[in-house]
Amino acid sequence: MSARKLAMRTFRGLQLGFIALVTAHICLGWGYSRWWNFLPLLLAYVLITVVNRWGGGAPDHPRFAREPVEVDPPVTGRWSALNSPADRTPSHGTHAYGQTYAIDIVAEPEPGARPAFSPLWPLARRPDAFPAFGVPLRAAADATVVRVSDGQRDHLSRTSLPGLLYLMLVEGSVREMGGVHRITGNHLVLDLGGGTYAAYAHVRRGSFTVHEGDRVRAGQVLARCGNSGNSSEPHLHFQLMDGPDPDTARGVPFTWSGVGVPRGGEVFDVPESAPIAPA
Repeated sequence: MSARKLAMRTFRGLQLGFIALVTAHICLGWGYSRWWNFLPLLLAYVLITVVNRWGGGAPDHPRFAREPVEVDPPVTGRWSALNSPADRTPSHGTHAYGQTYAIDIVAEPEPGARPAFSPLWPLARRPDAFPAFGVPLRAAADATVVRVSDGQRDHLSRTSLPGLLYLMLVEGSVREMGGVHRITGNHLVLDLGGGTYAAYAHVRRGSFTVHEGDRVRAGQVLARCGNSGNSSEPHLHFQLMDGPDPDTARGVPFTWSGVGVPRGGEVFDVPESAPIAPA
């Protein structure tokens, strides 16, 4: 087991330790100050801060610097970017899970087709209310499938203020303790060769058309966009990494052929391509 993997497991163990101490303190009436219960939580976040700086690698550090890897866009049609490495790195505020250069994209087939954020009502929407749900996800290059993780449900959206607060303050923390597969939801990883791997997260349950060990061609449909894992609405979370396990990998910068790296809020179009038969 790598040092980073051990550190991530220790981080989750400390979080669980905090919950156990608080529960025991309430149930057993221990006499010491309740503030001591927060010690495991403090240690957990000191640990994760150190791990993110050490394990992620500063993008401008010569040891970790890499030229962007050019790959094909993983979708076709009209989309817009949300969290993007074109705006900042790390794009999601952390190097954890190899997501230094990750990008989130949502389908925008036409203006107004995607439900807007609502302050209070509706609290949540079904996944199929969003145009991204069920859209085919395609191989970004000729590759080998090295990980397929399926079985998690596609939950309701978190696109109201109460829903977003629930995601950030409650659900996100619980998923963090459950490990990377609870964060990414249903996901797959492709080995592109040359020490580069592509990860697709929040995939629709039961939509995979490939299995681990399969060879795929660029443009081949792999699965469909979903809303599993730590997701506020159906979207694709895409990233390149230097290893197959997001728990231990470092992020690798990418650029999409014909598109580049869209900035947050930028709308981009990818032309429909001819269907790709399985390799």
